[in-house]
Amino acid sequence: MKKLFSIFGNPVSHSRSPLMHNSVFKNLNFPACYTRTHLLDGDKLKETFFTLGLSGANITVPHKEAAFKACDEVRGFAKKIGVVNTLIEENGKLIGYNTDADGFMFAISEFKNIKSILVLGAGGTAKALVNRFLEDDLQVSILNRSASRLAYFEELPCKCYTWDDFHVQKYDLVVNTTSAGLSDENLPAPSEIIHSILGSSRYVADAIYGKITPFLALAKENNITYKDGADMLLGQGVLANELFTDKTLEKQDIQREMQKSFSY
Repeated sequence: MKKLFSIFGNPVSHSRSPLMHNSVFKNLNFPACYTRTHLLDGDKLKETFFTLGLSGANITVPHKEAAFKACDEVRGFAKKIGVVNTLIEENGKLIGYNTDADGFMFAISEFKNIKSILVLGAGGTAKALVNRFLEDDLQVSILNRSASRLAYFEELPCKCYTWDDFHVQKYDLVVNTTSAGLSDENLPAPSEIIHSILGSSRYVADAIYGKITPFLALAKENNITYKDGADMLLGQGVLANELFTDKTLEKQDIQREMQKSFSY
């Protein structure tokens, strides 16, 4: 009997996850299918998951914190950060994991000598990445529009700024975790702030993939080495697929088939 998996998000039509996971299932003969679920209300996530009869799911913006609340049990890194991006059905219960952070570390492995990082945004992806950076003893700063979402980060050993009190410093890497540029042409902060940041940074990364966001376009103009979210997507996808297939497939085989899907 085929297992069914899905990605939950709003928006979700742009997601490459179905192509990636279905490429693995088809080419490695694993009896499963992966689809998209456009979910408006994160509070309906658990109900929708079981109504659809899913065996597992990925969670994208803006439902990663709602997914944490929906779980019967949370394991590993996700428990530490309160953010879930991968769900598994296990004996009628919803088990939560987070593969974002290790997926991102995979993505930036070719960036050398990273010691200081500025994270733009303060949502679920930012929580995952900031905690992972701190595990590696990196210097982390967070910049967000409003102070209210910074409360979580102020309990951590990192610097927190709003647009109103931000003072630019030198950064090895700047990471955009906001949705700015996903379905619009917005920057993740006011233009003058972004220009000052890019003038003081060595590398730039954006969690958004499949397009050159206005943020990445500015990085390119400034001759800064940059990455979109494709490698992060691949990294977290490989780890999620291992969970979906209960580690019955080899990691290198999953990665190979997922990489092929990027040429479809």
